[in-house]
Formats: sequence, structure tokens, C-alpha cells
Amino acid sequence: DIKHNHLKLKPAVFSKDSCYLPPLRYPATCTFKGSLESEKQQYIIHGGKTPNNELSDKIYVMSVVCKNNKKVTFRCTEKDLVGDVPEARYGHSMDVVYSRGKSMGVVFGGRSYIPSAQRTTEKWNSVADCLPHLFLVDLEFGCSTAYILPELQDGLSFHVSIARNDTIYILGGHSLANNIRPANLYRIRVDLPLGSPAVNCTVLPGGISVSSAILTQTKSDEFVIVGGYQLENQKRMVCNIISLEGNKIEIREMETPDWTPDIKHSKIWFGSNMGNGSVFLGIPGDNKQTVSETFYFYMLKCAEDDVNEDQKTFTNSQTSTDDPGDSTPFEDSEEFCFSAEAYSFDGDDEFDTYNEDDEEDESVTGYWITCCSTCDVDINTWVPFYSTELNKPAMIYCSHGDGHWVHAQCMDLAERTLIQLSEGSSKYYCNEHMKIARALQTPKRVLPLKKPPLKSLHKKGSGKIL
Repeated sequence: DIKHNHLKLKPAVFSKDSCYLPPLRYPATCTFKGSLESEKQQYIIHGGKTPNNELSDKIYVMSVVCKNNKKVTFRCTEKDLVGDVPEARYGHSMDVVYSRGKSMGVVFGGRSYIPSAQRTTEKWNSVADCLPHLFLVDLEFGCSTAYILPELQDGLSFHVSIARNDTIYILGGHSLANNIRPANLYRIRVDLPLGSPAVNCTVLPGGISVSSAILTQTKSDEFVIVGGYQLENQKRMVCNIISLEGNKIEIREMETPDWTPDIKHSKIWFGSNMGNGSVFLGIPGDNKQTVSETFYFYMLKCAEDDVNEDQKTFTNSQTSTDDPGDSTPFEDSEEFCFSAEAYSFDGDDEFDTYNEDDEEDESVTGYWITCCSTCDVDINTWVPFYSTELNKPAMIYCSHGDGHWVHAQCMDLAERTLIQLSEGSSKYYCNEHMKIARALQTPKRVLPLKKPPLKSLHKKGSGKIL
């Protein structure tokens, strides 16, 4: 949360009845308002890349179950889909439309790995545009239906989508097959009568050429598009205002922000909508400077009264010793996301009463814990051990008693075993509780020994058996 140009990070945990949510890159996210009080504000997450570079086809539903001054507790559940299930993908969009008192999720675009039959050693990680099919997903029952619209001819990824009532606008995007960023502008309307849904698409003029842009809402009927790329290695420095009125959409350029020299000269940038017309932007730090920072962060305020305000710079405290030239190159879409419309949490704004003294001691909570008697993970000296680790130690949940977290490295887990335990639902017991868990297990059933039958004794002159 950002108050008075200060960035405050709040611990977040998952409830015990939550499913495992892997750290996903480029998933599609949106908000959803359910009918029940407990479903007042939910977050829908679909697809994305997993840490081991596989693509997900799962859909997760997150909701806030508890919020106080110390931390936020989320509940995450996995939703099973049936019917025309969208293939695993990333860089796509997911929105929710509302029509005739009903709602429906809409999935469109993205990229996926080429079919397994076409994958070779050299092209194992090659991706292709997903077919330009539109998927309607019933978020209550998990039914998914694919629609083929003649107006949508080419696959798109990293486009901008705006949902309002029963209509979705698709802008820009990148076509991998043609390596272009066409100036697309589609209007997709979804009608939800008692029978089958009706979907129609209209191609509108006045689109813009951009990919990986950030969308923020400034008014009830006004949005601003910030950032993105107009060419593979050329940032799009122009911002656009999008106005919606009835069935009309108007896109116009806004006054260009006074970008700092660091932003102007950086080859890549990324960011996220922080709500209330504010956008959080990040660029890689320069390791040649005396103080080496991983990233520099900026806040751009797009609200009408704040357009001319200077950006405020934030730097994170995690330093980097790696040369950016040696790291994996960024994809066109490199970005991060705090949450969909992070400002829209239910209840009163409790962040105003933030007190650093209320925070828990990180030395005994979170990733930086002493998980066993031989644990040697130190926040000051920790370095990645598994290839699946991004910036925190990998952890596994021990099911003994009320359960607790342990470091995978301290448990001497092979990376293959770590991935299997992360993806599966089987119980795991750490080294200290392994013997206890075995003692509690029900012993295997032992078949009774076969005994030879007793010989029958017959008394002469009678038919009775003694």
C-alpha cells in the first residue's frame, strides 16, 4: 500500500483450507463480485508460467478472509473446469461480464508451447499464438465453452482488455506469428439470457499499437493506458486516455508525463496498476553505480488533478551482484502484479493505522525461519539452491500435528522431489517427524497363515462326524 509517497508492504498468508498456489508469471487476473457476502470481492487467476517453466491451465479463486494491522489472510481454491477447457497459456486476458443478473468469465488470447508432437530438443521451449477462440467460463459451476468469432483472425497476447457490464474492449497486443503489434480495437458483447449465451464481436476504428501496457482507472467511465512497447526494443512513452460512454469508446493522447532520464534510457520497464489512477513502474538498476539496487521504482499519478505531479522514486532494499547482461533476457511482457485492483479491499482502510512495531519478527516467521535443529538458512547470506527458486528459499509443508514449514534445502530434497511435492497433494513429513509419522501409520494387513484342515473321524456304523 502507498500512503503519502511511502511504500508499505504487509505480510500475507493463506488460510489452512487453501490449496497450493504456485508463483505464476504472466497469468490472467481480474476481480469478481459474487452473490454471497463472503464472496463480495474475489480475485480470479488463470494460467501463467510456473517456476519450472511449465504452463498452467488451472483457474484459482482468491478471497480475503481476514485483514488486520499485522497481516492479510487469503483463501485460495482451485476451480475445476469442464467442457471446452482453455489450453495452458500465458500472456492472455481474463475478464468478467455481467448481463441480465448473471455473470460469466471471458478468456482470450495468450501463448502456449507448440504441440508435443512438434517439440524437438532445439524447439522444446518454443511458443506459438493460441487460436483466437473466445472462452466463456461459468465461475460457479466451472463449465467452459469456446466460441469462434470471424472477426478474430489472428492470435494475440499481452493486449489490453477493458470490461464494463456486458462488454469487453480488446486493444493492441502482439501477434507472434507475424511479429507485429497491430492497432486492434475490438468490442465483444456477451448477452446472457436464460438459454445459450449470445456473443458478437465488432471491429472498431481508432485502435492503438501497443503490447504489455498497464491500465488504470481514473473515473467511472475513464481509463489511462501507460507504458508498454510499440516495437520489440522500443518503449511506448505516450499515454492514452480511454473514455467510455454508452456504446462508444474514444481513445486520445494525454499530456506526456515528465519521464525521468533513467526511465527514458532504460530498455525495459514493467509495472502494475495500484488503483485510484496510480501506476507503479519499475526499471532495472545500474550495477555500475556505487549503490547497486536491483530495481528503481516510480509512482505515476494519472488522476486529472495529479497529472503534472513529479514522479516519486522508490528503491528496493534487495541488492544484486549479478550482471544483467548474464541473466535471462526479458520477454516483451516482463511485468509484476500486486493484485487486481489492490485498492478495492473490503472494509475500512486499516492501512492508515500502520505501525512498524506491529510487524512480526521476520527472523522467526515467513521464509526466514529456523525450520530444524540443523537449519543454516540466513537472510543475509542465502543464495538460490534450486533452479525453481526466484528470490526466496523453497519451502515444504510438514503435515505433522498442526503442520509447519521447513526449508527444502535443509531437508536434503532433490529438485525433482521438491517439484513433485509442490504439485501433488500427498502429505509430507520432515526429517525430525518422519519416524513419528511412520509409527502412527496403520500397519499393513498381514494375511493369516493357512492351516491344513483337520482330518475327519467317522465312527463305524453311524454317519456322524466326531
